[in-house]
Amino acid sequence: ADVSLPPDNTTGQRPYLEIPLADFAEKGLLSPLAPSSKIAEEFRSIKRPLLRNIDDSPESSAEHTNLIMVTSALQGDGKTFTALNLAMSIAMEQDKTVLLVDADVSKATAGQMLGVAADNPGLIDVLEGRGVTLGDVILPTSIENLRFIPAGNVHQRSTELLAGRNMRKLMLELSSRYPDRVVIFDSPPLLVTTEASVLASFMGQIAFVVATDETPQEAVTKALEHIGDD
Repeated sequence: ADVSLPPDNTTGQRPYLEIPLADFAEKGLLSPLAPSSKIAEEFRSIKRPLLRNIDDSPESSAEHTNLIMVTSALQGDGKTFTALNLAMSIAMEQDKTVLLVDADVSKATAGQMLGVAADNPGLIDVLEGRGVTLGDVILPTSIENLRFIPAGNVHQRSTELLAGRNMRKLMLELSSRYPDRVVIFDSPPLLVTTEASVLASFMGQIAFVVATDETPQEAVTKALEHIGDD
């Protein structure tokens, strides 16, 4: 399967995604229109250690630190909200570009929140190996440093594709092709699909989201066991 990345200068040939910033602000999401908001400050604190790990990785033994998985134990814990906000926050950095990947293919909530049509080709179409390349599915957005890969045309084998050889090859390519790029994966919850655990093993960093006073401690413990030592 062709999972190679296109050069960035081809983005003008692809559909353009207008980020609904007004809707984001109404829903409590981070927006460049309000860079001093409370949530903007919160995500500055969240992103700093993640970016520090990326910047320090040449001197450390850590690999692929620019691949960041945002996950949770269960659905509804707020991971997509976190992934979107983290992507927006990092995109506001001067020296970083962000690629947000909707890898929670059974829900595709990130794409819905960004206004992407359900039948828009995306990650699953690339992984199937039927001639769809990343160049066909990476969407430039109205935020200069932010790009997005939708979940794609989902079917009953979609989650299994996330754990396959093509996914690993794609992630290695994403990690090495652009050194200034941070790739954020909105992942399936760890206790919902076994593929999420395999996906975690590919990552350089994992942001684990817990809903305060909602996510059971037992679920958190079990989910962290799925991550293991990776």
